[in-house]
Amino acid sequence: CLCPMLCRQFYQACRTGIMDQALSIYFLLGWLGGDLLNLIGSFLADQLPLQVYTAIYYVLADLGMLSLYCYYRLKNGGTAFPAPINAAFVFLSVGSLASLSLLGRASTEDPGAFKGRSLLSAPGDELGPKPFSRTEIIGFTIGSISSVLYLCSRVPQICTNYKRQSTSGVSYSLFALVMLGNSLYGLSVLLKNPEPGQGQGDYILHHLPWLVGSLGVLALDVVISFQFLAYRRGRPGALEERDALLGQQDES
Repeated sequence: CLCPMLCRQFYQACRTGIMDQALSIYFLLGWLGGDLLNLIGSFLADQLPLQVYTAIYYVLADLGMLSLYCYYRLKNGGTAFPAPINAAFVFLSVGSLASLSLLGRASTEDPGAFKGRSLLSAPGDELGPKPFSRTEIIGFTIGSISSVLYLCSRVPQICTNYKRQSTSGVSYSLFALVMLGNSLYGLSVLLKNPEPGQGQGDYILHHLPWLVGSLGVLALDVVISFQFLAYRRGRPGALEERDALLGQQDES
């Protein structure tokens, strides 16, 4: 589900050429911020390897989408970003590259630091519940912040679609596959048996920020899905109408 969603949005962006109008920059920055904190938190909190590898892919996908957004904004003659957005973009980009580099170096130098939690555990591996370490608590805090960013990132895109009264330039496959991927991702965590000596409640608490981040955004993605249905046969958005009128004036 993860790879096709990015390819479909790239194809839609190249086909319409209005990615800078169709997607909200706050949506993309919030998504990247959430994925970056999700990656750092997953690593520090010793989450499942699947969660860490998925977070790495999401960060790379977000950087690709942001790069494409900036390309079409320059191509379409858009105005420069305000200073806070430029600062956030640079900070998140540098942070993403630095985090990927440090995580890769840590996994190479100390494989045990990147082992995550075993999917299959022998009955005698642990005698009792393992208390949370300080590093894990920091990881949980970062993971909780990433969940908030995930939830908040959808709001600007919902507002952008509403103002334009159109979803032209946005691939529905992006959100449909994100919904499917998040559902399967959350279910894969929920269906895993707790480790020996760990209660079901402790297990859910250990993974709660990531469950909220994956399953909690489904409600907002459903809202975006309804917008695709509502605006599918509606009139073109205001920006597309303006561009069409300007094009006619230039021809005359």
